[in-house]
Amino acid sequence: MNTQQKLTALVSQLNTVIVGKLDQTQDCVACLLAGGHLLIEDVPGVGKTTLAHALARTFGLQFSRVQFTADLMPSDLSGVSVYERGQEKFVFHPGPLFAQVLLADEINRASPKTQSALLEAMEEKQVTIEGETRPLPTPFFVIATQNPHDQLGTYQLPESQLDRFLMRISLGYPNRMAERQLLTGADRRELVDRLPSLLSLPELQKLQQLVLEVHASEPLLDYVQDLIEATRSGRWFVQGLSPRAGIAVLRAAKARALLNGRDFVAPDDVRAILPQTIAHRLVPVADAGRGAVAQVSAMLDAVAIS
Repeated sequence: MNTQQKLTALVSQLNTVIVGKLDQTQDCVACLLAGGHLLIEDVPGVGKTTLAHALARTFGLQFSRVQFTADLMPSDLSGVSVYERGQEKFVFHPGPLFAQVLLADEINRASPKTQSALLEAMEEKQVTIEGETRPLPTPFFVIATQNPHDQLGTYQLPESQLDRFLMRISLGYPNRMAERQLLTGADRRELVDRLPSLLSLPELQKLQQLVLEVHASEPLLDYVQDLIEATRSGRWFVQGLSPRAGIAVLRAAKARALLNGRDFVAPDDVRAILPQTIAHRLVPVADAGRGAVAQVSAMLDAVAIS
């Protein structure tokens, strides 16, 4: 099976579980191929956790799931040292953070203190516990779900936390045909449990390397910089994108190009991934009268392709 067939199989398998959401499943695959963390935000019951489980199983990665609650402590994620009488010393017992994929379910129901425990892990792929730095498995992905901020018992993720996520996607309600399939088909959890792994670790690493090798021309880089500068102009957003966010945009666009069978990035790749990649990092200006995603779309229409 060649690279393109492998990528098609990844997306197709996800679409057997999450029906009618081809664009969203492609974004998820692109996010993980680009080595980024994924935030899935939507109302309860539309398949956020099911999608996260399906991604981990399809990518063949060892995963752990943590239900984030208000009383969850940082040590519940990272682990603790316990005195072992037989060894006459403290022995570290790793927490669920030490997995290739951490499914952080309803991440915004945990306190800011617990959320902040993920910052070092997501950026540095390591955690410092009791003064000792411990590396996390390779690869290390966080796939987090969160409910809308206006729901009871939620805390808004801080900007520094949101910036660690390469993409934020929303599934939305299924269309009528897809919902009929959900109503009459097999239980989604049973389907996820039966999903085969389609990638080995070397195959995943090879695909991630291919993403890095996708070519971005000088005019394409000019276009990306024009978009970044537009976010900083003060016309659209309170604050603009950071250089780290600009790198994320390019990496996500490269992953999408690879998914579409190309070894170069096209402007359409940038336009397709931009709302998912930057909207969660930006706050629209007060008089915008619309959300961040709609504001990004308006900015895209206003910035000419180089």
